[in-house]
Amino acid sequence: SNGRSCVGVTSYPYRSICREFGAALFVSEMVLAHTLVEGNREALKLAQFGPLETPRSIQLAGSNPDIMERAARLLVEEIKVDHIDLNFGCPVKKITSRGYGSIIPLHPHLLRDLIRAVVRGVEGRVPVTIKIRAGVDDTRLTYLTAGQIAQDEGCAAVMLHSRTAAQLYSGKARWHFIKSLVHTLTIPVLGNGDIWRAQDALAMMDETGCAGVVIGRGCLGRPWLYRDLTEALAGRAIPDAPLLGESVDTMLKHAHRMHEWYAPGTALLAFRKFIKWYLQGYPNTEHVLTAAFDATSLEQLHDALQPLDRSTPLVPDWYLRPTFAGNTSSK
Repeated sequence: SNGRSCVGVTSYPYRSICREFGAALFVSEMVLAHTLVEGNREALKLAQFGPLETPRSIQLAGSNPDIMERAARLLVEEIKVDHIDLNFGCPVKKITSRGYGSIIPLHPHLLRDLIRAVVRGVEGRVPVTIKIRAGVDDTRLTYLTAGQIAQDEGCAAVMLHSRTAAQLYSGKARWHFIKSLVHTLTIPVLGNGDIWRAQDALAMMDETGCAGVVIGRGCLGRPWLYRDLTEALAGRAIPDAPLLGESVDTMLKHAHRMHEWYAPGTALLAFRKFIKWYLQGYPNTEHVLTAAFDATSLEQLHDALQPLDRSTPLVPDWYLRPTFAGNTSSK
């Protein structure tokens, strides 16, 4: 299983929390190639790994083959990454309007040039994978062509989010796209879309024949999903979901790591979105949200969460409820 790159989410602190729960490949936040090549300080921070973090997996996006090749060399030689994932799947307008992400597979010659440039840049030293969507919309499905190009150009695997870019994160993921790609390619296909529980991962692999699964929104505030996946994929019983107290303890540990990793002033601001994610699916938690969001120190966050009943169990099928953050059509 694989933890998908999510901007503002999969920085080192959260990757380290997830890694404690289970074995997977945890991918960095998306980094734009030109910002890396220019030596942008923010980009270099995004591309930073923890001292003991291995494998070092980074997600790269760009639209200029020369710059992508230079970025790939820099990542392998200076940042010492172990894996590069190319993002040709991001559907967010801020990215696609600049010619990156899910718009690129509409231009197969450019897609080929970009993949070829990165494969040339790494010189066989690390594997290169790509992340794609089914297409821009239902009238322009590009995943079969994009997958074939990736295979031809030497990619180690293809990750397919089985929605179109037009769907963003709404509607159902259509797993039959994954099955079609599995039948078309000989390299491994990893499936992504609507995996909220370990059972969903087993169902996707069974239905589509994919070699593994990629988790995006499913792990937000739920790093224990990787524990469940580790057990399920080994054929063992899936553990019970944690009670609210365990989720709160994990949240506070995560907040503490954010505080150590970022400048103190920005750490809790960056962490704020996680508060709701760690509490989602547990009833009677709304009353602490305002105080938790307003916390300006770890002590204040700890105090804001004190009134919660630690023995509260997770509601079954919580992710099907319309109030669940993952059911909105934006990140």
